Order: sequence, then structure tokens, then C-alpha cells
Amino acid sequence: MKKYTSLGALFIDFRSYKNMSQAELAGKFDVDIRTIIRWEKNETLLKPDKEEAMVDITFIPYQVIRNLNAPVSIPTFYDFNVRRYSLSTMSKELPDPNWILDLKTSTNRLRTIKYDSDLNEIIRSTLIQAHILKPISKELILKATQLLPELNKIIFDSSGFYSGHTVFLPISKRFYNKIKKRELSEEDITINDLVDYKKQKTPVFYAYDINTDCNENFMLLTAEIFNFFKRINRDYLYASYASRNDSFDLNSIIGVRIIWEDKELQKELKSLAPPRLYESDYETIKTFIDKHFFH
Repeated sequence: MKKYTSLGALFIDFRSYKNMSQAELAGKFDVDIRTIIRWEKNETLLKPDKEEAMVDITFIPYQVIRNLNAPVSIPTFYDFNVRRYSLSTMSKELPDPNWILDLKTSTNRLRTIKYDSDLNEIIRSTLIQAHILKPISKELILKATQLLPELNKIIFDSSGFYSGHTVFLPISKRFYNKIKKRELSEEDITINDLVDYKKQKTPVFYAYDINTDCNENFMLLTAEIFNFFKRINRDYLYASYASRNDSFDLNSIIGVRIIWEDKELQKELKSLAPPRLYESDYETIKTFIDKHFFH
């Protein structure tokens, strides 16, 4: 993450990240180019309506913009590649998993995926994952939510702006084995491939995407996931395909094993980590949860 102390520096880096000119950005905001120049030179602050427009246009978390768009800005670390921010060097890395497992706090900022606006934000955020070139459909997410509401969640910040989500697809072991053998990819999953996990001998909870804008929200969502698996007392598989190191590092702690990784695709995507398919199972996750929840 890079440390930002002004909104102007954030604007300049956003344009560089998107390969966008000042004139193009002015067009997005419906202002003249002189306004963009003043913003980038920190000569003027954004008005409240332009703050909201900046969230929509740039997809930068509202809290980052709010912190920097002030007479005395709050220095904030931010990474465009993963859409994550932090307020200090100490909280840039993911926390120890024990902090997550010991988290008993609930929040009214978290709920089950429901509205079309939820889906739009999720799909936009999903495309930050380097390996996802074509997102799954809204209909697929809604069906997954209907079948598995406990693991299909969205979280907002205190101002009501989107802050993260979890999308899990309940699929059969038979279908998952085709992904495992690389006969099919997750892009091939359709509504008809989703199952009622309660009727499956060995259901597969396929974590399509887990994404948040800061570690606090990541902890809250992860606690929801662990609490769900804590209640499941039967055979199942947990699987995910991801290209982010932080996701894999956390999952490694619960005992996931790499099924395969694509280093050629990593070179093509220029990602920090190779896209990997990894999985875990009921016994492994149960042992981990029992050790940490019941100590």
C-alpha cells in the first residue's frame, strides 16, 4: 500500500492507474479541466456531492476519500490493485487468524445480498481479481444467495457505502471434480449447477470471491464464514480459485491444500501470485475451528 496525505496525490495516481488524462477525468465529473487541476494541486476540496461522484467514478472506498478530503487530512494507505486501505503501517497486513476467531462483535453494516445495487457493486469489485476476466451473472449470485444465504453477504461502511462481500456457490462434488481436473472452469458454472447443499452427500462450498476494502471488514466477514462452518457437522469440501496472495495466506492457516496453480497465466496477467485452485475439507476445518473456538 502507498501512503497518501492529500486527495490531489490520490487523483494523480488514479489517473495513472487508469491511464486517463485530466480532460477525460473532467468529463467523468462533468467539470472543466481547471477544476481537476485545482483538485490535483490541493487548491480546493471536493464538495459533498463530488465526494459521492468520486466514489462512483473511481470505485475508491468512501472512507479513503473522506479521510483525504478535509482541511486537515488523515494520512491513509491505499492500494488500487486490491481496493484496500489502512490507517497505519501496523494494520496494513492481515491480522492473526486468532483475532478473527475470537471476534464476537456483530454489526448492522452486514447483511445478506439482496438488491440489484448490491449485485452491481459486487460485480464491479469482483473484476479487481486479476484472473476474473468475465464475472459471473447476477442471476447466478442471486440463486446462490437463495440456496446459501449464510455465506453470500455484503458489508457497508458507516456512511452506507459498499465495503465488501462474500460470494459462495454451493455445487456438487461431481461438478467440482470437473473444475479440479480442469475440464471446466468457474466461468462455466450456471444456475443449473447450483445445488441444495443439505441434500448432497458431500457438498462443495465454492468461495467464488471474498473481497473487502479494509481489514476490519475482512475480519467481520471472515468471522461470519467461520461461524457458519462451526455449525456444519457433516462431510463437505471447501474450495476456491484465487490469484491474491493475502487470500491464500489466510486460507493456508486453516489447512487448505493447493490442487493446481497456473504460473503461465500468472505471467500473462502479471499478478503477484499464480492463480491457484485450493481446497480443504470438513475434518481439517473442524480440527482448526475446535482448536481456536474451544480453547
